[in-house]
Amino acid sequence: MTTSAAAASSPTPHNKIALVTGAGSGIGRACATALIHAGWRVVLTGRRGDALAESIAKAGDPFGDIAERAVAVPCDVGDDQAVAAMFATVRERFGRLDLLFNNAGMGLTVQTPDEIPAAEWRRVVDTNLNGAFYCLSEAFKLMRAQSPQGGRIINNGSISAHAPRPGSMAYTATKHAVTGLTKTAALDGRPFDIAVGQIDIGNVASDMTARMVAGVPQADGSIRPEPRMSLDDVVATFMMMANLPLSANVLTVTVMATKMPFVGRG
Repeated sequence: MTTSAAAASSPTPHNKIALVTGAGSGIGRACATALIHAGWRVVLTGRRGDALAESIAKAGDPFGDIAERAVAVPCDVGDDQAVAAMFATVRERFGRLDLLFNNAGMGLTVQTPDEIPAAEWRRVVDTNLNGAFYCLSEAFKLMRAQSPQGGRIINNGSISAHAPRPGSMAYTATKHAVTGLTKTAALDGRPFDIAVGQIDIGNVASDMTARMVAGVPQADGSIRPEPRMSLDDVVATFMMMANLPLSANVLTVTVMATKMPFVGRG
């Protein structure tokens, strides 16, 4: 999405408040940029302040006040106290939160269960599952208390929330758990106008998936290259979810490279 095209499609900012985790690169950076260009005020968070600053700089200045439209708040989402402090900053600066994109996540190199060190297992669980819960919990607190009440939470799942890849136990287990968070939070959010959904992404072109071009392990033991899709297609799907009224919700959606080996026999 170009700056001119985004500004033309939304010439007047609506000033709703969004928080995007893992906003220093990839999907998080792209979705934060799209939100900024669509008129949102966006809090970008991630472990590295320099990466967040780069995300804001690359987003451009669609409405002439980027310092007001985009704020970087470095945070390790696996640290519950750091997450609480980050949400306190959001509350103090903006007074409310309309959208949380629970995007931060990580995986490990391909390993069988006996090869995964306990410390590495905990690191993935802390980021992908605990971090998602800490942010979701704090978002609930803020969205329940604000006026008007309510908001939207979008969790970044994965096609691994439905079917694993070989050697991906830590990542796959946490993404299955994220689906549990999504469905339960969607139910628990109903009385408070909090809509919770999940976007499951398969093979988006990024630095993290560059190895797919050369070949990745398949269920039949072979190594084969896999098709990838444009990051723009993920952003378009995310923005469709983000722009829905709170009376409507996409509970789960899968966006994937059409020809990737997901549906069918391994």
